[in-house]
Amino acid sequence: MAETIDDVPMADSSDGRVDRVRESMQSNSSFSSSTSDQDADDGKYIENSPWVFIPEPLFVQIFQHLKARDMLNAGQCCKRWYNLSKDDYIWRKYFREDFNVDASIPLKRGAESWRAEYRRLTNNVPMVMTDVLTFHSHQVLHVSFSHNGKMFATCSKDGFVIVWNSAYPSTIRDSYDMRKLSWKYTQFSQFNQSDTLLLVSGVHFGSPHSTSGEIAVFTVQNGFKLKCRVTNRPYDIFGTWFSDQHLLSGDLSWLAHLVSSSILWLNKANQEVDSEHTPVRSQMYKFYNRNASSIRAIMVANCPWLSDETEANKADGKDAGGTGQKSSDEEPGTSRGDRRAGNPLSHYQMNQDVDSDDEQGEGADDGKCQEPRTTEDVPYQLLVGDQADYASPIQYLEEFRQEYEESYYESSDDCLEDDEDDPDEEELSEGEDDLENLCPKYLIFSTGSKTYTPHQIGFKRITSVNFPRRLDPGPSLRERIALRDRQREQQEILAEMSPEEIRLQYVLQNEEPPMEPDWENYEDVAGRFDKVDKLIDLHGHIIGMGLSPDHRYLYVNSRPWPKNCVIRSPLDPPAIAQEIDIHVIDLMTLKKVGKMLRAHKAYTPNTECFFIFLDVCDNYVASGAEDMHAYLWDRYYGVCLAKYQHADVVNSVAFNPRDNEMLVTTSDDYEIKIWRSLSKAQKLGIPTANRASEFRKQKNHRPPPQPQQHQHGMRSFV
Repeated sequence: MAETIDDVPMADSSDGRVDRVRESMQSNSSFSSSTSDQDADDGKYIENSPWVFIPEPLFVQIFQHLKARDMLNAGQCCKRWYNLSKDDYIWRKYFREDFNVDASIPLKRGAESWRAEYRRLTNNVPMVMTDVLTFHSHQVLHVSFSHNGKMFATCSKDGFVIVWNSAYPSTIRDSYDMRKLSWKYTQFSQFNQSDTLLLVSGVHFGSPHSTSGEIAVFTVQNGFKLKCRVTNRPYDIFGTWFSDQHLLSGDLSWLAHLVSSSILWLNKANQEVDSEHTPVRSQMYKFYNRNASSIRAIMVANCPWLSDETEANKADGKDAGGTGQKSSDEEPGTSRGDRRAGNPLSHYQMNQDVDSDDEQGEGADDGKCQEPRTTEDVPYQLLVGDQADYASPIQYLEEFRQEYEESYYESSDDCLEDDEDDPDEEELSEGEDDLENLCPKYLIFSTGSKTYTPHQIGFKRITSVNFPRRLDPGPSLRERIALRDRQREQQEILAEMSPEEIRLQYVLQNEEPPMEPDWENYEDVAGRFDKVDKLIDLHGHIIGMGLSPDHRYLYVNSRPWPKNCVIRSPLDPPAIAQEIDIHVIDLMTLKKVGKMLRAHKAYTPNTECFFIFLDVCDNYVASGAEDMHAYLWDRYYGVCLAKYQHADVVNSVAFNPRDNEMLVTTSDDYEIKIWRSLSKAQKLGIPTANRASEFRKQKNHRPPPQPQQHQHGMRSFV
């Protein structure tokens, strides 16, 4: 028996050992001449062959001591070994050890087997650098994909917006130099749902501290033509599509010292109107800002489950807008029994409920498994990991998996599926009907209340929108001139009167003297502003947000403040950590359900902190970082799988929405890099030498990486 065990391939270098095993088998066993190839697995061995006496459990024990590559090679010796090498008990051990997955996390819902998941994380993760695009002449700040996955757009400090074809090799489809429109640079882009229009956001030339920006909309089909321009202030509102033909922009007006108002405007993308009385924009919301803060980084999420809540509220005789919810400036109360509704949790309560150290995997993925491979497809193309520090995994609450199982089908992207069909171009050009019968939405944005830096995520429920079809023309020109003249005369008279005489004049006319509102007292002016339905304080500087494809989960990049820090002045925010945390928020419950602490690096100070964009697809989460790398995690298991090298800060990442095996990264090194999976690279005939750094388990307990100052990763400001 000991002699038999010695013949089993267990060495790291498997080529010679497998040959010796094959020779041993050929010398000690033979198949019956009457047995066909299909029945070879049931062939008769020579009576004294030791292989026939080895029980399967012993084989399993032996295979567990092999590396995954060696076991795959050993499985090619014969059909019996091949069948034993597919044992899922063995692959579960390999999967958890090699990818450092916690033993409490079960197999992903819908996955074929642990072996299939091991193959997916080995062959189907973007790993191979297939393109390096160098057309931009300055820092590349943002990248975004079209919904059909055929195009992606990049924005840069060189002032250009470029639309690329995503097919290999990537080529320029269209470009536009926005400096012709007095733009300093482009910073953000987004395709509408039908992929017919592209929203581009940028920064105007001006003083060093100017916050003036603009949004431009371009046609993507039948030529790259400028369709409309909309003012946007501050520029880090970015802007977003509200519907296929309407977009949101912002404006900021100061009311008093450290107090301002943020107005969000709903704009038509098609502003070529036949009449001057036809409106092209309408005020949507007006929010109160304190302590020099403002609304930033707006986005819109389609939330079909809100329809059920509205019907339930109507049945209970409650207002559909959520009358039980408090203003962002009121003290939040405790949560109610219903997990989908209620007052916002206080920061203290949220720490109790959310900041748990329990590990759970996320159930938001429902990606399709790869088809089982034949004997000729193995072994897998196992990559060799480097000696880099391991990035932290994403940890989830214990209750998360149960909540996901209960609400899995309720949170389907019904609103998104309706938009996937190619719409009629003539209907879209009207731009009127896409605001009717809207799917309920959440307006999501970053803001603050303690300091001007954004440290809170705000949510506003949108159930219906009334866009005026005709403007009120108001008084005629003659009437406006007469009114202006009367006002001037009245001002001249009041200027010659004392305050007491002015007060008596108003008393004689039974009128109240005009008084300037006390803008610093929110209770006195609350009726002039819209209320925020929910606020989540992340206790740190928010530098990036991304929605999952089904709009169910929000992933947030944040650089945390010191624990128990005290903010003495809103103009002097706390110092921020050199590491970036990722928080996961369930939009169905508006609760934090996951977190990842100190995962990737950032170095710029809080006064110069900028956006590090992240992206989420069905299977993975990716984010840029200031340590000259981008990082990728598996959404369900939460483990970090790869990091992608650049020569400077990585500002933005984006997955192809139709192909999770394609990732684009952009950097301050002026380069755009495209990464595809090993499987896709082989199908395209691309050399696989240029690979990202792969994370595999190196030891059971990795010490947290020590913070290091990295001069090359610092952002240079222009």
